[in-house]
Amino acid sequence: MKAQYVTLGCKLNYAETAALAEQLVGYGIRRAEAGEVVDVCVVNTCAVTSVAEQKCRQAVSRLRRQHPQAVVVVMGCGVSILSSPQSGGAEGAWLHGCLVIDNRHKAEAAQLIARFVARGQGSHVAAETGEWQQAGEWQFAPACAKGERTRWWLKVQDGCNHACSYCTIPLARGRSRNPSVEELVAQAEQVAAAGGREIVLTGVNIGQFRPSFLSLCQALDAVAGIARYRISSIEPELLSDELIAFVAHSRAFMPHFHIPLQAGSDAVLRLMRRAYTTALFRHKVEEIRRLMPHAFIGVDVIAGMRGETAELFDEGFRFIESLPLSQLHVFPYSERPHTAALSIAPVVPPAEKHARAGQLIALSEQMHTAFRRQFVGTMRPALIEHGGSGYTDNYLRVSAPPAAREGDIVEAGVS
Repeated sequence: MKAQYVTLGCKLNYAETAALAEQLVGYGIRRAEAGEVVDVCVVNTCAVTSVAEQKCRQAVSRLRRQHPQAVVVVMGCGVSILSSPQSGGAEGAWLHGCLVIDNRHKAEAAQLIARFVARGQGSHVAAETGEWQQAGEWQFAPACAKGERTRWWLKVQDGCNHACSYCTIPLARGRSRNPSVEELVAQAEQVAAAGGREIVLTGVNIGQFRPSFLSLCQALDAVAGIARYRISSIEPELLSDELIAFVAHSRAFMPHFHIPLQAGSDAVLRLMRRAYTTALFRHKVEEIRRLMPHAFIGVDVIAGMRGETAELFDEGFRFIESLPLSQLHVFPYSERPHTAALSIAPVVPPAEKHARAGQLIALSEQMHTAFRRQFVGTMRPALIEHGGSGYTDNYLRVSAPPAAREGDIVEAGVS
């Protein structure tokens, strides 16, 4: 049987989809090639914004039209929010006839899909595993997969213990949990044995890894055969100076950081219930630049949070503008159900919210251009990917030199 996969949202979702696709091969369900008849459609959903939620519904509707004979499986954060006790387990008409797997049952997903397909009749995952709102501990569902790119994703953590006022992720994924350092080292060794060169460490809030994220990085750095690691994203208050120093001198960890800021105003950070100040954030960025002037530093920013007045936005914009960053990842604030932010006033009008996002996106483009310009004419080590291009150690896309093959790490010119 053949399956088609649609993934929305974060790198963690992509890692989990890729891992699921590998597991389903063991049940006789392989990834469909272009033009093949599809028997199973899997949509891994996202709930981080209302736009992401809308895209999930559109994906399900599109797949039903394109593959009317196929079983449709919907899983992930989007349906986990619908299945939470706070929402009353309201399924939603768009899910009728689908196999719905929320995040509590993610570890069983391959088995549930195989059983559902073999039975060949409409059902609901509750028939297999009990009520959506069932009590019990959240499980850690391992994911280590290559997907469709040269680099591999290794899921090192899931869930989050924070309670940011705008965020539904703890509701969708539960509290922080992770496997042991030894288990993750063993997975990295398997990637090396399979010829993998680069691993991206991913999770919901990887800085909450226990016993410590630094201890995990130190252990992974010693795995022979893995030439590169990248840290997908880490909260600023959990990005210790010791970890920054480790990356600066490590064998395999790349000078590449992605740090959620969300707002450049302390007043807005308090409204968001973030666990740091702008002063701490500035210190982290400056410490990275002091030890690794060439490092790529990407930053998440939310535009138009409830309570963000024009004055507070201007204050935040000036702060962000003053930092030596490489790129911004900008999100317009999105109202999410069951979040504390819904009680905050004033509400930023949609047009103003998108105008602020536009200003930040323009600033991001300037920052990225300036960052890249520093390296034009230089040679940097790059991992070559499919299609004749690749990324340098500090995450600049470059063209492959002549004779370079996919999977090679070679010196490439930045232009």
